[in-house]
Amino acid sequence: MPDSSAIDRPAATTASRSLRDLLATPVLRGATVIAGSGGLDRQVERLNIMEVPDIGDWVKPREFLLTTAYPLRDNPESLPDLVRDLDAAGLSGMGIKLGRYIDELPVAVLDVANALDFPIVQLPDDVGFDEILNEVLTSILNEQADKLARSEQIHRAFLQLVLRGHGLPEIARDLSALVEAPTVIVDRDGAVLAVAPHDGAPLPAVGDERVSLELATPPHGVVTFGDQPHPCTAVPVVAGHRAYGHVIVVGIDEPATADLLALENAATVCALEMTKSLELQAVEAKYRSDLIHDILRGVDDVDDVRRRATAFGWDFDRRTIVLVLRSDRVPGNDDVAPYPARSPLVAAVEATVTRRDPTSAVVRFTNEVVVLTAAFDAPDGREHARTFARRLGEAASRAAATSVSIGVSRPVPDIGSIPTAYDQAIRALAIGREIQGDGAAAHFDDLGAYRILSLVEDRHELDAFATEVLGSLREDNDQAADLRRTLDAILSTGGNVAEAARILHFHYNTLRYRIDKLSTMLGPFLSDTRVRLDVQLALLIHRMRAFDTPGHSQSAAR
Repeated sequence: MPDSSAIDRPAATTASRSLRDLLATPVLRGATVIAGSGGLDRQVERLNIMEVPDIGDWVKPREFLLTTAYPLRDNPESLPDLVRDLDAAGLSGMGIKLGRYIDELPVAVLDVANALDFPIVQLPDDVGFDEILNEVLTSILNEQADKLARSEQIHRAFLQLVLRGHGLPEIARDLSALVEAPTVIVDRDGAVLAVAPHDGAPLPAVGDERVSLELATPPHGVVTFGDQPHPCTAVPVVAGHRAYGHVIVVGIDEPATADLLALENAATVCALEMTKSLELQAVEAKYRSDLIHDILRGVDDVDDVRRRATAFGWDFDRRTIVLVLRSDRVPGNDDVAPYPARSPLVAAVEATVTRRDPTSAVVRFTNEVVVLTAAFDAPDGREHARTFARRLGEAASRAAATSVSIGVSRPVPDIGSIPTAYDQAIRALAIGREIQGDGAAAHFDDLGAYRILSLVEDRHELDAFATEVLGSLREDNDQAADLRRTLDAILSTGGNVAEAARILHFHYNTLRYRIDKLSTMLGPFLSDTRVRLDVQLALLIHRMRAFDTPGHSQSAAR
């Protein structure tokens, strides 16, 4: 198999489509530019012949217009306006034969053409329009054929990289060799996926670093990394309706046509590589998620779980803690997943966790990220776990651009105990967010009475106790919820009616009426400490049960 480490540079194209180069063809070598020489770099894609005075209605952009001036012989004063109209229509220029119908162009016409950089070319008298059409069109077709051949050669070379198992770094490297400039491939968030230097130019690092790309007039723009802006040419990496990122050539904002072709072909093959990687990562993510689901449902075959975990580089044969993270933002329809197939939140969590413990498991379920990592076993391990959770929550919040709450379990000794740790982390997250608000980072051991209640295995007994004490206050309606808020305020102020009225924005007498109503429903909760304790525990149980989920299969839904 031939070496794919570099792409052979194809032969240079035989012609250019700029008007300047077309005037160098043999049939036009006797032509003279009499005005608008500043526009000779305009591109020519086709030729047209002017046979009617209202030619402006029939021309197309990037045409070179040929005329004998016969249609204008009776109205030469209209020529300045004609030049303006042709320039506005995007024409490349006008070739005219003088002497037969118009001896020379008026000065006003030349002045307009020079002001607009609209080329006016005096054609040789001894050359027919058919000769010009044949030779110039042949030159243009040859140019197009060469471009197609070059494009196909480049595309095949890039495609071979992917088919042989190479990836984005090799595509960036070979593109850099073709265009002779540094190349950067980024995802749609600006994260650097691959770089290829050229002549020692500084480049951003692959990994966590991000670049800022601004395309004022695509594909030309400015890319900024290291607080330093650089001119660039960037082509989007798109597959179907999915936008994956950009391929960027640094330092060139006006690439040659051949280089732009190479850039576009590289972007096409990058889309193929990114799509392939996305699918592979999606399959792997499913298997990773399935394994954690199996563990959370309870392990029957420890050896099988250990074997599957080892394949992912995970180690569960040690004391482990579980962390669960959830965005505080209301879930919505996410945009198309970027490359790679994980959100910035997951990437930030994985980077932070594996930096401490490379054998940790990080998986994403529908509404949460679950982390299984080595326990903090030092004497002050619980405080280390809290500190780590806060740092992890901060990194996740920055990546998600919204607050992220996190719950941390106690350490568990083996794989079979991980479901218990997951339950603890879920409760710590939900109750911590209720107590601390958005962005909470709560350890299970910080839950106070909630922790004690959550350890009661007979949940039906807890429910029965709460219902017996609270009665209709447990109902799911606005009136019951309103009375529960009143009860919470009274208990939280130690029975201080004036303070509770201020918190609730109630009139004092209104609150006294509500207290009487609550006392009728609950008993003398303000004067009897036993009744008050029962009511407080029942409220905790009710709130805790509201945090519960129907089961692992739903709380950890994919």
